[in-house]
Amino acid sequence: MNGLTRTVDRRDQQEAANGTGMSTRPPQATAEPSPLPWTRRHVLDLDDFTPDEIAIVLETADAMREVLGREVPRLPTLRGTTIATLFYEASTRTRASFELAGKALGADVINVSSSGSSVEKGESLIDTVRTLRAIGVDILVMRHSNSGAPYLAARHVDAAVLNGGDGWHAHPTQALLDLFTIQRRLGNVRGCKVVIVGDIMHSRVARSNLWGLSAAGAEIVVCGPPTLIPAGLGVIDEAEPGRCLPHVTVCHDLREALDGADVVMTLRLQKERMQSGLIPSLREYSRLYEITAERLRWAKPDALVMHPGPMNEGVEIAPDVAYSVQSGIEEQVTNGVAVRMALLYLIRGGKRAA
Repeated sequence: MNGLTRTVDRRDQQEAANGTGMSTRPPQATAEPSPLPWTRRHVLDLDDFTPDEIAIVLETADAMREVLGREVPRLPTLRGTTIATLFYEASTRTRASFELAGKALGADVINVSSSGSSVEKGESLIDTVRTLRAIGVDILVMRHSNSGAPYLAARHVDAAVLNGGDGWHAHPTQALLDLFTIQRRLGNVRGCKVVIVGDIMHSRVARSNLWGLSAAGAEIVVCGPPTLIPAGLGVIDEAEPGRCLPHVTVCHDLREALDGADVVMTLRLQKERMQSGLIPSLREYSRLYEITAERLRWAKPDALVMHPGPMNEGVEIAPDVAYSVQSGIEEQVTNGVAVRMALLYLIRGGKRAA
């Protein structure tokens, strides 16, 4: 049992003793954990995360997985905290997992969507987030079709802002749960060869994963049609070397890319964001880049298969691969709750899992 779990147990025990909690665990002697070196107020992307910060999130998420495995997976850690999920785009996994994460930590969670809210009457984003803060929201989870919208919100409200996906730009919590899944399955991210296949151009998941995987020390290969790979990806800018992602290899041949892969992450073709003419047809794309059982053999025998969802089965991934023993897709969804619990906990001033 790590320090975070010990701290949480102590809080449960105290509440039980006061008649305010439901814990029946016996008291345990625990040492006071050291304060967590976490200073972030917002989580907008992973482009400025340090390796240590990523390690802290994954360590805390591991403790939260332990909590979720309990008979009653609830903690009072965020009691008195109000979380709002403000989604201007449709979502199943991200929204539901943030809601469950908040409730598992004892927070009050309210859901707001553009449909049925004052947004339909013309209310601006800034006015909406200010209204939510005025009614007592402490943490705002945002998804928006425009890149940069969470950054704008963070400048105009003193609540913490977590980016649940903005345009083509970023999806940091998805990238963190992907890192967590890799670490749990393979033991470590550092040194793993991770191949990301598909629509890199329009994928906010891919962008955040490139930053996160790089910081965690993975070897990254991106593979897809030239029209779906951002121009300049993997090219070092000598004028601004710090702006380029290190260790990113671009490959257009799937067999070459998958050679020796530890992780195969395939992406959905985001037809709603595409201009016409980027690919000849779905059939042609599938012929060249669909991850089938036969093609998966080009990777390592025990390679982990991942997909951020939702899947287009038969286009980017074959059904027998998606539900095979090598697939970690359902585990990604489960891990999303633990990672989002970890971020909510850390942002509200949690203690380090020592």
